[in-house]
Amino acid sequence: MKTQTLTKTNELKGFSPEDIGDDHLFTSLQTPMKANAFDMPNEEKKKRISILFSEIMDVLGLDLTDDSLNGTPDRVAKMYVEEIFSGLDPQNKPKIALFDNKYQYNQMLVEKNITFYSNCEHHFVPIIGKAHIAYKSSGKVIGLSKLNRIVQYYAKRPQVQERLTNQIASELKAVLNTEDVAVIIDAKHLCVSSRGVKDDTSATVTTYYGGEFNTSEKINELQNYINN
Repeated sequence: MKTQTLTKTNELKGFSPEDIGDDHLFTSLQTPMKANAFDMPNEEKKKRISILFSEIMDVLGLDLTDDSLNGTPDRVAKMYVEEIFSGLDPQNKPKIALFDNKYQYNQMLVEKNITFYSNCEHHFVPIIGKAHIAYKSSGKVIGLSKLNRIVQYYAKRPQVQERLTNQIASELKAVLNTEDVAVIIDAKHLCVSSRGVKDDTSATVTTYYGGEFNTSEKINELQNYINN
């Protein structure tokens, strides 16, 4: 079986997009973005997306004069920019405040079952799942709600689950100044369950274990917390 990687010019080295099919590919840890991605104001982006989406609807044969449909392009444009893809804009990155670990709590802290909604970058259909986060303080602690906000920020963009897992872990390591971070994501991909093979029972699990969490003992301890 041939295995190849995407080049920066998006050439598939002998494979066509049809050959790749539903394979779970991603090119880097960073979300692929154009250098001028934020030159256009959000209001202009919404206007252009609305026009383009109305063209998609028209090509599909939908009657845009119908009362139920004529506002759909604007609604989709607003949803894309302000909601489900808002994590693309660095201005929406959560501001994180750290606090001294005055409780002297030196064991793992686990925030589990953080619900998130993302979108598969291959088909632009939802990824729905839960994230579990753990860290051990290096002298500072973070507000629990900020853990949720970090997950939501990286989820609200076209994603691949492996990248999402590593982006959350990298952000936590940088913010908390520690390698002692773990991230577990358990998610259902609608590109698998609602189309393609249409498997509604499978789920995808990805993990990151850093520092002290990257041992069998700590992994088992963390899994026990999450599953109970």
